[in-house]
Amino acid sequence: MTTIDDDKDSLYKTLLESTKAIPWKLNWTTKQFEYIGPQIEKLLGWTQDSWATAQDWIDRIHPEDREKTANLCISQSEYGVDHEADYRALTTDGGYVWVRDVVHVLRENGVTTSLVGFIFDISERKKLEDVLLRLNKQLEALSFHDALTGVANRRMFDRTMEVEWGRAQRNAEPMSVILIDIDHFKQYNDHYGHVAGDECLMTVAQALDAVSLRSTDLFARYGGEEFVLMLPNTDREAALEIAERCRTAVLDVQIPHAVSEVADVVTISAGLSTVVPSVSTHPSSIIEAADKMLYQAKQQGRNRVEYAGPRKAKVQT
Repeated sequence: MTTIDDDKDSLYKTLLESTKAIPWKLNWTTKQFEYIGPQIEKLLGWTQDSWATAQDWIDRIHPEDREKTANLCISQSEYGVDHEADYRALTTDGGYVWVRDVVHVLRENGVTTSLVGFIFDISERKKLEDVLLRLNKQLEALSFHDALTGVANRRMFDRTMEVEWGRAQRNAEPMSVILIDIDHFKQYNDHYGHVAGDECLMTVAQALDAVSLRSTDLFARYGGEEFVLMLPNTDREAALEIAERCRTAVLDVQIPHAVSEVADVVTISAGLSTVVPSVSTHPSSIIEAADKMLYQAKQQGRNRVEYAGPRKAKVQT
């Protein structure tokens, strides 16, 4: 004879098995499954009766997720804490599906007796998360690069300078910065037009970016027609050689500049500063010093490198 309770149990079971969420119950004392919804076979390929013990569940977790997921669930279950875990569940055909296991812990007299929960297929959500993560990384990368020239931008330079400045302080190492400006660029733009001006900036940036090859160096567009080259652990003499290479690299490109007061091709001026950072100094100090030297280079006729020190840079022609 069918009772009302039997009818209720049948109704509840029908409702549970008609949802996408997969219900299950585990006897914590015996570590045996008392129930798992038939939807599990459609999702993973494993039949209902193949889920005998908790070890079957553990064995069907992706090896890379297995230890972390199992340890989390075991420890939380012992302490009587409801929890959830996202992991890759293995399928019978050797693949995997991202799932979320939501677990409710049942206890009697402070002792865990059973676990009940639901398994949700979150593979589509994970795909979307992966796409968003890749897009965010791409956007972050773009935010650190100058859109016109493709080299690092001011934001990237400031962030990297902060890190390298701290390292130079700790290690008592020299830091050099070369601030570079294209000579008479406004006149170039006025004479050749802004499209040609953009092409000039891109060409100069490419030439300068190729000068320093160390992975620790950073070349960036500082703003407008100004560029900056950061040289960690580089003394003044080595930095001066690099600055001169920058100057000649732009000359070698031979970009015509009919209205320049310096030469008939595009040239650059550069200001160099080298310091060993101390705890009382700020990264802005080296930029300010390089900027003063750049101003001096312009005052001295441009197409040259100026730097602070006992020796004066030679006038370049």
